[in-house]
Order: sequence, then C-alpha cells, then structure tokens
Amino acid sequence: MTSKRQKTKTAEAVSNGSPSFPQAAQNMLDFINHAWTPFHAVEEASRRLVAAGFQKLSERAEWNLQPGGRYFFTRNMSTLVAFAIGAQYQPGNGFHMLGAHTDSFDDGSVDSLRHQPEGPCLILHVVRSLMLISAQVKFDKPLMHIPMLAIHLQPEIREKGFNPNKQTQLGPILAVAAKASLDKQKKSDAEDLKPESKAGEEKKEEERHHAALLNLLSSQLGCTPEAIVDFELHICDVQPSTLGGMEDEFVFSGRLDNLAMSFCSLQALLDVHGDPASLADDANIKAVALFDHEEVGSASAQGAGGPVMRDTITRVAGVLSGGSEGAVVRALQSSFLVSADMAHALHPNYADKHDGQHQPRFGQGLVIKHNSNQRYATNAVSATLFRELAKQHGIPTQDFAVRSDMGCGSTIGPILASGLGCRTVDVGLAQLAMHSIREMCSSGDIGLAIEHFTAFFKEFSSLDASINIDGLSPPVLQGTLEDTPCNHVQ
Repeated sequence: MTSKRQKTKTAEAVSNGSPSFPQAAQNMLDFINHAWTPFHAVEEASRRLVAAGFQKLSERAEWNLQPGGRYFFTRNMSTLVAFAIGAQYQPGNGFHMLGAHTDSFDDGSVDSLRHQPEGPCLILHVVRSLMLISAQVKFDKPLMHIPMLAIHLQPEIREKGFNPNKQTQLGPILAVAAKASLDKQKKSDAEDLKPESKAGEEKKEEERHHAALLNLLSSQLGCTPEAIVDFELHICDVQPSTLGGMEDEFVFSGRLDNLAMSFCSLQALLDVHGDPASLADDANIKAVALFDHEEVGSASAQGAGGPVMRDTITRVAGVLSGGSEGAVVRALQSSFLVSADMAHALHPNYADKHDGQHQPRFGQGLVIKHNSNQRYATNAVSATLFRELAKQHGIPTQDFAVRSDMGCGSTIGPILASGLGCRTVDVGLAQLAMHSIREMCSSGDIGLAIEHFTAFFKEFSSLDASINIDGLSPPVLQGTLEDTPCNHVQ
C-alpha cells in the first residue's frame, strides 16, 4: 500500500505527475459537453472504453470471458456496465464496483411537441430500412425554446412564486406557423404522387410527429421522412459547460448530477486498467455501472432497480466458476459497491438548510452520506473502509446527514444494496444548484474523486482483508469486553 502522506491534498494539488486537478475537470467537461442525454453519455463512454481496448459484449450472445480480460456492454443504449477481470481471479472472489447514473433531472421530454416533464435537444430515433435500426442525432444549435411569460403579465408570482402548469405552460416553440404549414404542404404534395395505401400509412406518421421536425431529422440522417419510424426527443440547455471563478476553481454545467460521477467512475477504471497488463496480479473484478432512470425511481429494465447488475454478476461469476458451489453468492458477499451520486454543498445563502455538524464544502473531497432510514446505504463498516482508503493517500473526505426536520433524497445505493446483498457506501461530490439548468461544483474536487476511486480499484482488496465482521473468529482487540464501559450490552 501507498504510505500515508504528511499533508492532506487541496483542490489545487497535483497528483503524482498526472494532469492537474483543474485539468481533470476540463476533461470531465469534454465528456459532459458531448453527453447531452443518457444515450450520448453511454455513446461517449463506449467510445472511450473501445479506445482503451475493452471488448464490447452482447447480452444476447454467449460470453466467452477470460481472466485478464476487459469487457463492457450496453442496455437500451442508455445504461452501460464495464468490468475488468483480474488475471488471478478465483471463483467466489468479489466485484469492486462504482455505480452512477446517466440521466439528469431536466425540464421536459418532448413528443410531437407535447411534453412530459422528466428528462433533458437530442434525439434517439428508429429508422426503417431493410431492417429496423436505431441511431442518434445531435443538433449543436438551439432548435426550440420555452419562453417564460413576462413577469409584469403575471404579478401573482410575487406572492405565490413561479409554479407553471407543466401541461399547458411549458410547451417548447419549434417553428413559426407559416414555416410549419409550408413543410406540411410539401409533404402533402409528395404524398399525392404515391400509391394510396402508402400515402395513408405516412399520413399516420405525420399525425404522430410534427412534419417540420421530421423533415429536419431526415435531412440530418440522409433519409426520407417516411423512413423515420419513431423517436425520443430530449430538450436540454445547449450552452457548453465551462470552468469559471477567479482561478477556474468552479465548474458551471448542466447535468453535473450525475454525469460528474459517471465521468469520474469511468476515468478511474481507465486510469487503473486502461492497460491490460495491470490485471496480471489482480484477483478481483473491477466494474463501473452507469444506469439510466435514477431520476424517476430506477424501476426499469435499464435502471438500477432492474436486473442489470445481478445479471452481470451472475453471468460473469458463473462463466468463471466452472460450476463451483455457491460461486455467485460468494462473489456477492465478497463484493463492495460505491454508489456515487452528487451531494448538497453548504449554500452560503441558505446555511440553515444544513445541520451544523454536516456542512459539505467545495474542495474538500467526496462526501460520505448517512441516513438511518436507509435513504443512503452507508453503514459504519462501509464508511470506515472507504474513508480509510482516502486517509492512506492524504485525500480529504466529508460526512453528511440531512437535518432531522427535512426530507432526504435517495440514490441507487439502497436499491442495489437490497437487490444484491453486498456492502455499499453512498458518496458524492458537493455541488450547488442541484437539478437546475446550470449546476456548480469545485473543479478541484473532480481530481480528488478520480484519485479516491483509483485508490478503491487498486487497494480495496488488501484493506478489505484487514476487517472481520461476520467471520468465524472475532478480531483481536486490546483489552477485553469487561474492560469497556459497554459490558452490559449482550
């Protein structure tokens, strides 16, 4: 293990000759500026994994896995799981996992310009050719806008606050009526030249989707509007993410929750196992799981509440065990999950919203989250293990518990912990303006998170071997139970 450093790192520190922590933040912004939707986040993560030599698997095909191999797969193009198998892996050895989510809380998902508030202007569409195929389109310019009514036309805001009707007052504007009518007429003229049966089919498509939007999509794809079978349209702020502050100490970006943790998790895996030779002496499996649909409860085929992670562990452990007894269960009990999701930093204008003893601040590293009602999955054991990794490297950590008189959010941590039965700690970087179009965090914290996650992948095995909770023999203690003030507890 690396020896403990004399001084705790600060946000401006440089780690072992690697790029400076602000550079790590800039690398993250490059990721986020592409990842406008969960689909694009997975696309970019996949590109980076392939560039590092990871092999893409299909869940529908047989997996021929080998110790020392590096693999990943995607589900629905919006969830990704990547894993690297130690060359010394033995049946029953654990998975050391980082889990995050690819979706963000935004203003609206749009269908035919009628919307349902949930998720982030980008499109995943299905195109009809010789077979049905799916692809993505990204527009780098603003396509539509949701204008707010001038405040002097709604004076009630001063007393009641801004609370728009999500059905009637958040409709995005795509095109002026004259332009839309023109596009519709062009399509109608084209239909008149086709057989009656075909024209009737295409008229149904036009009724479901805006003609001007279909024309715009088809021009990007190089196909006819009729070839577009269906699509999912996501609206998001097109302003690029950026560094800011007097010394670039801040990150200003949409979707920090939770693309920041997705990026840091992926980067740590690539830093540790980007080279296959790094697995030569490793006996465990290192994994990163990036899930969709966390912001709406995770209950989907590609969400953390679905079977994605258990399917992964069951298949991998099963393939590598050769029929060894209880290989999957033993692997789960030997595993450890870091649920990584952003945390609430102390807001200088709303300091009373935090407990006096739990006030996460910028530049102080990852926040370990606690909640006795299991809104977070952290317990004393998992928190200690994760905190000790940081101490060995001089990396700062913080602790957070919500005020007892306030509601507490949740993460994928409790969902996965209850579904897998493995030890879990909930952590995240401190941020302000969570769920806003423009969120904010410390640029220095990005580097601290990557280094902490890197230490987790490199050294958790040896640290885990030093703790005994459910073993056959108790750990050796200084003194006896009778020597402690709690000897009356049975």
